Amino acid sequence: MKGLSISKALSKLLSLAALGTLTAVSGLAATPAQAALLIGNTEGNNVVEVDESTGQFLGEFISPFEGFESPDTLTYGPDGNLYVSSGNTRESSAVYRFDGQTGNLIDKFASGGDLFRPYGIAFGPDGLLYTSSFRSDEILRYDGQTGDFVDVFAESDGTAAGLNGPNGLLFGPDGKLYVTTQGSVADDEGNLDFAFPSQVLRYDIATQQSEVFAAQPEPSPASFDFVSFLGLAVGPEDNDLYVSDFANGIRRYDFETGNLLGALDTNYTETDPSSNFIGSLAFDPADSDLYTVGFNTETTVGSLLEFDASTGDRTLVVEDSPALQRPIGLLFKADASGVDVPEPGMLLGLLTGAILFFPRKRAAE
Repeated sequence: MKGLSISKALSKLLSLAALGTLTAVSGLAATPAQAALLIGNTEGNNVVEVDESTGQFLGEFISPFEGFESPDTLTYGPDGNLYVSSGNTRESSAVYRFDGQTGNLIDKFASGGDLFRPYGIAFGPDGLLYTSSFRSDEILRYDGQTGDFVDVFAESDGTAAGLNGPNGLLFGPDGKLYVTTQGSVADDEGNLDFAFPSQVLRYDIATQQSEVFAAQPEPSPASFDFVSFLGLAVGPEDNDLYVSDFANGIRRYDFETGNLLGALDTNYTETDPSSNFIGSLAFDPADSDLYTVGFNTETTVGSLLEFDASTGDRTLVVEDSPALQRPIGLLFKADASGVDVPEPGMLLGLLTGAILFFPRKRAAE
């Protein structure tokens, strides 16, 4: 359980109040603000749902089933459905599609094209589904509507600046594709050699040309002296790029320059070196707080961390829960309408506008 500060509680209340006002003004059916996180367990072969405010488990959103192995990245598609990458072998590697509200399986959406251990998935502005194939050092593209294999968008060229162990994928505000690499090189059987630095690459999807956006930084003092970039997210308030380091920490970069602006410590076990590793990132659409998941390096039992948007203070929302088994994937569940919940600042402005819209009549009453 965690407590809310007065300011945060007020922010959440304002969000809900504004949403109610918007409903009254627009005539739309009321939709409560969503406060649930979907977390993918790579060792539980499932996806669980957690209330981000209380840490209460709301049950299995996706239960284990045959062929669904080590679920990794979770993302919503343009159709409002949930897409999840999974698989440890070439035969089992696939992207599955589920109903975005119920978690019911729709189909095995995309596979083939030498996909081998898919990690990051992202729908591009061209309507294609981009998927990082970690153990073949490729980024593959699939038709965003049918799931049919289209082509190999990018592959490793064997250099230090190449696509070596691609992981997270994100389309930035500039429309370019950002990719975290773990620095590994795979052979034909998928065996790995960590020969290169972990970094963030940036691709122009029109030319398919890449550049190093963020070189490997100094390892976190709490890490085992290595860096392994994983998750990517855009800060809703500062529009900076946040990158999780599997070894320890979350780093923040300027989108225009690639300069490192700061870092957040994710060593929630307070050990030296850290006895926990870190997964993906997700920003709360209601208050812009940043969330990540981690797990104990010895037991793989997981935890859920929150970082306050204004102070960077860290809170353990869920600590060492057996319901989290080596969690990596993390995503805020979309509301029933399929529309993201607006940020409090936007809602407050709309609330103010709504109040000003009826000032004289309300005052007279």
